[in-house]
Amino acid sequence: MEVILKQDVANLGQKDDIVKVKDGYANNYLVPQGFAIFASVSAKKVHAENLRQRAHKEEKVKDDALEILKKLEGLSLTISTKTSSTGKIYGSINTIQVAEALEAKGFNIERKQITLVEDQIKEIGKYVATIKLHKDVKVEIQLEIVSE
Repeated sequence: MEVILKQDVANLGQKDDIVKVKDGYANNYLVPQGFAIFASVSAKKVHAENLRQRAHKEEKVKDDALEILKKLEGLSLTISTKTSSTGKIYGSINTIQVAEALEAKGFNIERKQITLVEDQIKEIGKYVATIKLHKDVKVEIQLEIVSE
């Protein structure tokens, strides 16, 4: 029996895969639990159309991410913060401050998309932040942390 997976199932397949399983497994586990639907002719047509539309939307999102990538390449941010006389930061710099600095430059990037080399920056200096705009599009920007 063929089923279309609605979500990832361990040792079986990924979401939107059409897999062949035994009748009992499909009837007693996969379909009642909501992990899959029966792969009838009409369900396969709907599934193919959904995949086509999703691919079109995904392409548009990727194109938008590439446009933002071109603007972000070579960007360097300077973040000023209060420090002690030895150069230690009171508190730390994390993705929230980086997102605020990017917003001040005109980029609307969520903090979840930003990854710092170190989880928190606790000293002044130069660092690198990676921004994941899309699953295939990443850009690195330079951060310079200075004392106020």
